[in-house]
Amino acid sequence: KVKVSGFDLDQSNEVKDIVKNLKSKSIFLINHSEIKKNFFSDNAIGELSIFKNYPSTLIVDIKKTQFLALTNKDGEEYFIGENGKFIKKNETISKLPYIFGDLEINEFLEFKKNIDKSNFKFNQILNLYYFKSKRWNIETDKGYLIKLPRENISEILNLFVRLSKEKNFNDKRIIDFRQKDQIIMNAE
Repeated sequence: KVKVSGFDLDQSNEVKDIVKNLKSKSIFLINHSEIKKNFFSDNAIGELSIFKNYPSTLIVDIKKTQFLALTNKDGEEYFIGENGKFIKKNETISKLPYIFGDLEINEFLEFKKNIDKSNFKFNQILNLYYFKSKRWNIETDKGYLIKLPRENISEILNLFVRLSKEKNFNDKRIIDFRQKDQIIMNAE
């Protein structure tokens, strides 16, 4: 027997096929690392634990990766998973930022870590723009466009949060932090 929890088998034909193949094998001949390799071929899987309950039951607990953003790659839309993989979009999830630009996932995950270290909230992001120079712009849900430098992202975002609380800041829409020791603010 194979018991799978934490994952809807109807969502993935790959996982269904793996479970079907496991049912025909002896529990004594099943190799954990081989199972994990097969399961992780489905990019939506974030974590996996396997327990052999002798004499005849294999318990597999699958945790789906968290979707962090949405992007377009080769004309198709993909989720970017917390597990560092592109997952073909097959469902609608609202309130995910859309990333424009040809990015590497590791660059995005590092950028997300910097955001998480700051006082800026990731869920405020409407769109992200990635440039070949490895620089980012953030468009917020409140209509701000934040042009970031390549370094010190957390500190710059903390500065933006402080500035955004100022009264005379409300009419500013473009905030440019790209020049060292300088902030350029425009209404449009």
